[in-house]
Amino acid sequence: QVQLVESGGRLVQAGGSLRLSCAASGRTFSSYVMGWFRQAPGKEREFVAALSGSGVITAYADSVKGRFTISRDNAKKTVYLQMNSLKPEDTAAYYCAAKSAQTIATMRMMGRYDYWGQGTQVTVSS
Repeated sequence: QVQLVESGGRLVQAGGSLRLSCAASGRTFSSYVMGWFRQAPGKEREFVAALSGSGVITAYADSVKGRFTISRDNAKKTVYLQMNSLKPEDTAAYYCAAKSAQTIATMRMMGRYDYWGQGTQVTVSS
C-alpha cells in the first residue's frame, strides 16, 4: 500500500515557476513508476509526466515538454514536478500517481496507475 500527498500548488502569474512535491509512504518507493496528471475544470484528467523507478526514463506530454521537469529522490520517497514558463492553460488540479508495474510503455496510461494522491491546485493568472 502506498499513500501519496501532493503539495506546492498555488496561484502564480503567467511566465512564473512552481515546484510540486509528492511525498510517498511505503518501503518500496523506488520500485514504482511515478507520474503526474492534471485535470482542469470541465475536462478529463490528462497525463503530464512520468518517471521510471530508477529515474532514468522519463515521459512528457507534448504540451509541457521543455517547460516541466519530473524528478525523484528515492531516499526521501518524493517525486517532484518543476514547472517553468507557466501558462494559463496549465491551470488544473495536479495529481501524483504510482504504478507498481515497471512497464515503460504504459507510463502515460492513467488507468495503469495503482495509487493516487488527493491533488494540489495550480492556478496560473494571465
